[in-house]
Amino acid sequence: MADRPKVCIDRILPRDLMRLQQTKPMRNGVRRAIAPIGKTWMNGSTLNVRFMGGSSTEQTVAKQQAEWWAQVANLKFEFNNALNAEIRITFDQNDGAWSYVGTDCRGIPLDQPTMNLGFLDGGTAAHEFGHAIGLAHEHQNPAGGIQWNEQVVIREAAKAPNFWNEAKTRHNILRKYSAEQVNGTKFDPDSIMLYFFPASWTLNGIGTKANEVLSAMDKAFVAGAKMYPKAGGTTSTAVELPVNAKRRRQASIGKAGEEDLYRFTAAVDGRYVIDTLGPTDVVMKLFGPNSETDLIAEDDDSGLETNARIAGDLIAGEYFIQIRHYSRQSGTGKYSIKVRKV
Repeated sequence: MADRPKVCIDRILPRDLMRLQQTKPMRNGVRRAIAPIGKTWMNGSTLNVRFMGGSSTEQTVAKQQAEWWAQVANLKFEFNNALNAEIRITFDQNDGAWSYVGTDCRGIPLDQPTMNLGFLDGGTAAHEFGHAIGLAHEHQNPAGGIQWNEQVVIREAAKAPNFWNEAKTRHNILRKYSAEQVNGTKFDPDSIMLYFFPASWTLNGIGTKANEVLSAMDKAFVAGAKMYPKAGGTTSTAVELPVNAKRRRQASIGKAGEEDLYRFTAAVDGRYVIDTLGPTDVVMKLFGPNSETDLIAEDDDSGLETNARIAGDLIAGEYFIQIRHYSRQSGTGKYSIKVRKV
């Protein structure tokens, strides 16, 4: 029997397998997307990586290709085999190549992998690390126009590693994301995220080619305002916010794509409220405790008018706040921020 094509199919959290890709109306009638937007890590994060097997040669390839992303994005990989590593890699040759997408990795038990590199042809490791930092497949780009041979795709997706039924395959492969549901660019035939699909998987007999290096568009996109711009800083430069300060801290998004980072210490367990005030439409993310990659909550407009507000019961520890304008491409403006224990 001929070998099956070496293709990658996203690993998706069970709770998301059949979930409607929600959007939310904007005040001017344009629809806002919230999925898969939201799976990126905090800009400037350090992601720990643990190998759960693999030879030294296999591990070296994975490290080298992960660095392709780190060279252009405001992210750092620490290959320290930490037990609580965000990215955990196996090399099971019987399980294909796959990865969970971005912060979905945090939803996987620590004794289980978040990525498998069952083969390492070309840029496979770079492709899977692209998923790990929050990128979807380029074939799901709404501008892609791939003409699927649906029955073939359904048959192949029913095999390892996913064992999906037809409904799940249609939802997760054959239905492309709408333009409103993704941060993205025009279709890029050279993207490392465009995996090889054989011609037999399409109706017009035109497959896709395997791209073995990051394309120019890949590099520009992950380094741009929608993903991990180098100008975003790191948690080491996060501004300290005193809890229950008498005055609100005044701040601003000075240029498009800017992300402001803050930290505060919850000295005791209790309920805390973080909110912004001002004329600027901001989005807030809260990470912790004592972690820059554990996303606790995200909010857009729960505060006054277009301001953000997060209220939650927190245990004692250090927390990080990320503030950005809703419009990554053009948004700027002033705001104030405060943390209080209630």
